[in-house]
Amino acid sequence: AFIAEIQEQLAERFPEQEKTINNRISELIREDLRLKTLDGVRADGRKPDEIRPIAIETQVLPRTHGSALFTRGETQALATTTLGSKRDEQLIDDIEGSYYKNHMLHYNFPPFSVGEVRPMRGTSRREIGHGKLAERALHRVMPDFEDFPYTVRIVSEILESNGSSSMATVCASCMALMDAGVPIKAPVAGIAMGLVMESDRYVILSDILGTEDYLGDMDFKLAGTREGINSIQMDLKREGISIEIMREALEQAGKGRLYILDRM
Repeated sequence: AFIAEIQEQLAERFPEQEKTINNRISELIREDLRLKTLDGVRADGRKPDEIRPIAIETQVLPRTHGSALFTRGETQALATTTLGSKRDEQLIDDIEGSYYKNHMLHYNFPPFSVGEVRPMRGTSRREIGHGKLAERALHRVMPDFEDFPYTVRIVSEILESNGSSSMATVCASCMALMDAGVPIKAPVAGIAMGLVMESDRYVILSDILGTEDYLGDMDFKLAGTREGINSIQMDLKREGISIEIMREALEQAGKGRLYILDRM
């Protein structure tokens, strides 16, 4: 509100420079947040390796085979699991040929989850990508068809989002699978890591906010079990990072993943 008031006052005095003023204010905010983060002060006051409060509830929907509500800070995912027969398998027709798929995960990101009002049309590329990332994480722990001859469909609805909603989907979906009685091989959790880097100074962030994703240099998503990583994705805004930073990020992410698994 304070920034909006400043923008409004400056726009009244310099109407022809409104766009330039807004861009410069955004740059100053970005520079300030990055410098504070490098000094160990995050936007919400957490330590660099601190994870937001976690709340988990299962059996939230009485008519589904399995359901779970996973909340981490201001990010919340509601996952449902539905079991079907072999006749419910999805036919995939791709460039390498046709095959049937009996494990599916769909990720939905409605506009209200980020306080927006816009039409809900077809599935976006982002929703497809996030769904595939979460699906890969869970596919590796799904039971063999001989041991569990059912088609499993998971749907994750993002109810609110402030960073790492795809990793919240992994956690919620894992809990929904267990709630439905699916004998998964091991629980799976996910975490999104961030990076702020200026010359030779850098700080690695655990469980990043939407602001830290937008203003930071890295969005590094990892999902896995206690034994290792099942799914991974990295988005960088820099030309690259060193092996040392990569190693440190993986180690910090591993500790965060175990912390989340302990609460699941």
